[in-house]
Amino acid sequence: MFAKLDDIKDRYRELEKELSDPTLLKDQKKYQKLAKEHAELGEIVRIYDRFKEVQKEIKENKELLEDSDPEIRKLAKDELESLEKESRELEKKLKFLLLPKDPNDEKNILLEIRAGTGGEEAALFAADLFRMYSRYAEKQGWKVEILSSHETGIGGYKEIIALISGDKVYSRLKYESGTHRVQRVPETETQGRIHTSAVTVAVLPEADEVDVDINPQDLRIDVYRASGAGGQHVNKTESAVRITHIPTGLVVQCQDERSQHKNKAKAMKVLAARLYELKQKEQQEKLTRERRSQVGTGDRSERIRTYNFPQGRVTDHRIGLTLYRLEDIMQGDIDEIIESLGTYYQAKALAESAEAHKSTSGEQK
Repeated sequence: MFAKLDDIKDRYRELEKELSDPTLLKDQKKYQKLAKEHAELGEIVRIYDRFKEVQKEIKENKELLEDSDPEIRKLAKDELESLEKESRELEKKLKFLLLPKDPNDEKNILLEIRAGTGGEEAALFAADLFRMYSRYAEKQGWKVEILSSHETGIGGYKEIIALISGDKVYSRLKYESGTHRVQRVPETETQGRIHTSAVTVAVLPEADEVDVDINPQDLRIDVYRASGAGGQHVNKTESAVRITHIPTGLVVQCQDERSQHKNKAKAMKVLAARLYELKQKEQQEKLTRERRSQVGTGDRSERIRTYNFPQGRVTDHRIGLTLYRLEDIMQGDIDEIIESLGTYYQAKALAESAEAHKSTSGEQK
């Protein structure tokens, strides 16, 4: 680990020299790339430098434990306890920072929310969840653009797909994929009985052009007249677009825009993200169990969370977290859940990494 940290520090110094070269400013693309790498390595270097300082102070305090003055010995002992605790924390941080990065963490996402079991009530809860994520995105300074939606008569969504753009969106929301269950008395219920409904959420990293190569010959594009909300134009123009990717059988459709070209562009964006997800799944199946746990993108078929309205309770079943402030959470105050999940999966990745290292060490012996 320390040899790798020394290499990182050397690279950090190289980057500092390159960035101080005024001629680099002429190539803004290269400058931004190097500046980003410099910033990422900066945190590791700062923690490593502090770690080495602490090791030096620990050594000095251990020597003072042999001092003839009892007061100095006591001070050294107290200081040593504090330094050793800091040393353990710094080492843990360094191990985490050296874990393989999820290449999608910097990406924007396509958020897909679909009503599951529960009929109209599930569709209403899909709308509630979309509102929750939209408000969270607003607090983060992210942009939300609806790409496709299928509304129901009383304000719910059978399906809604949105592009969320901003800083490290995927890294924050990647663990939201799964089945979200709601327990409440539906607006349509006259007897006051509590119903259980389900909504599926999928968080897909937005695909860059370099991520997915789509051959136009593999596509069948159909246009048709839009239906549903949208005004009188819906029955007059063939603005809705359906794209079928023949090799995989994936079908994407979009009718939200009046323009056929805009609907096609949005549908292509959704198709690219789904093909990228498919490509990732194929790659992940070839990886080791350790690597899959580190990527940890979540499984949309897994029941991950329950929103219980009568008790004002939200429970995330993966980490055993229960919060009794459902109203705030539905208004987008989900930071505590997001951060708790991040901490859980970081700890899991560290444990898996340590286990893999132990196995490798054992094999070498």
